[in-house]
Amino acid sequence: MDISNTEMEQNHIEHRNNGTLHDHEPIQNGWVKLNIGGTLYMTTRATLCRDHKSFLYRLCQDDPHLNSDKDETGAYLIDRDPTYFSPVLNYLRHGKLIINKGLAEEGVLEEAEFYNITDLIKLVKRRIEERDNAENQPHVKHVYRVLSCLETELTTTVSSISDGWKFEQLVNIGSSYNYRSEDEAEFLCVVSKECPNVSNHDDLPTDKAKVLQQKGSRM
Repeated sequence: MDISNTEMEQNHIEHRNNGTLHDHEPIQNGWVKLNIGGTLYMTTRATLCRDHKSFLYRLCQDDPHLNSDKDETGAYLIDRDPTYFSPVLNYLRHGKLIINKGLAEEGVLEEAEFYNITDLIKLVKRRIEERDNAENQPHVKHVYRVLSCLETELTTTVSSISDGWKFEQLVNIGSSYNYRSEDEAEFLCVVSKECPNVSNHDDLPTDKAKVLQQKGSRM
C-alpha cells in the first residue's frame, strides 16, 4: 500500500510534536557567538551540541527555560570566567583535555560542572587525582659514597657493602706509595643508594662521586 507524501509529512509532524525525534534530529550547523565574561568566542553549533545534556546544547536549542540574553552583536551572554572556558571549548572541538601551564585544573572543573559536560568532568577529576598522587610521592634522590681501598682489599670491601647500597663503579687511581718494594694499586669504589627526602647537605658527596665516575670512565 502506497503512502502519499502528505501522509508522510503529517506522521513526521506528529512524531516531532511527541518528542520522539528530538534526540535523533541532525544538528543544523552554523556559527555561534558567545560572550563569556566579556570575551567573545566563535564556534560552530555542532561543536556546542556535542553533549546533548549540556548547558551549551540547550542554549543552541533556544531552551525557553534558559535566560539566554544576547549582546548588541547577537552573542549569547554568559557570566563566567573566560580564562577557564577555552579548555572546555577545545575539548568539545577535538575531545582532548589540554590545560595550559599555570592554569588550575580546579578552575576547569568548575566550568565543566557549570556547563554540565559529563565526560569532561570525569576527565578533569582524573587529571586532578593523578596530579595529587604524584605530589604525594616521596622525593627520591640517589646518594653516592666513595670507599677507598687497596687492591688486596677489593674483595672484602665489595662484599661488605651493606643492604640498600648498590655498586656503581670501580676507579683505579694508581699507586700513592713509593716506599714499598712493590707498589700496590689504590682503588675508589663508588656505591649509591636511593634515599627519600634527603636534605641538601648530601648533594656535595653526590656531586663528588659523579665527578669520580666521570674521571674513572676516561682512564
